[in-house]
Amino acid sequence: MADFFTKRLHDYEEHMSIWEKSYQMFADCLPSDCRKLLDLGCGTGLELDRIWQRDPRIEVTGIDLCRDMLDKLQAKHSDKKLVTVCEDYFQYDLGHEMWDAVISFESLYHFLPEQKETLYQKVYHSLEDGGIFLLGDYIACCDDEEELLRNVCLKKRQKQGIAEECFVHFDIPLTLEHETRIMEKVGFHIEKVLEDPDGATIIIAKKE
Repeated sequence: MADFFTKRLHDYEEHMSIWEKSYQMFADCLPSDCRKLLDLGCGTGLELDRIWQRDPRIEVTGIDLCRDMLDKLQAKHSDKKLVTVCEDYFQYDLGHEMWDAVISFESLYHFLPEQKETLYQKVYHSLEDGGIFLLGDYIACCDDEEELLRNVCLKKRQKQGIAEECFVHFDIPLTLEHETRIMEKVGFHIEKVLEDPDGATIIIAKKE
């Protein structure tokens, strides 16, 4: 997956500009007292651009598989309190009660529900009490779409001999009910769900 994004780096931000309203809505969902933030799959930091416009004091740790994207993020925001980590966020130690907020925008729809549950447990424990997990992502319209995309992805892996532990850039979003059920299972309270004109769905989940 890192190679996929490295090849797209030169036009990535232009390609992702369709989400302008979503990035702004995403930033607006952060609590005003947020000071320490973890971004899962931060890329070049398009969501962080808007977050820092709102409050440049926020300290951010951004995790991504693509070193080139992280380098671009560092170059854009060399004046900010920013730590970048080139690693798999499923394997990275997110810490314990470290963050006011954990965010992820358009990154987690590539992964299976079992993988998400494991990650969401880590996210939950990494947050301070009262902290929020802010997810902006594609959502499947119904159970049939979710199942169809998962089966197509499975067949693609089998046909090309792609190992289960190897990440691939293929869309396998969950329904909103399925996504929020996983969050609630690990302990989150779903505070709000927002749909915006760009087509993303934003879920605000709180650790209580």
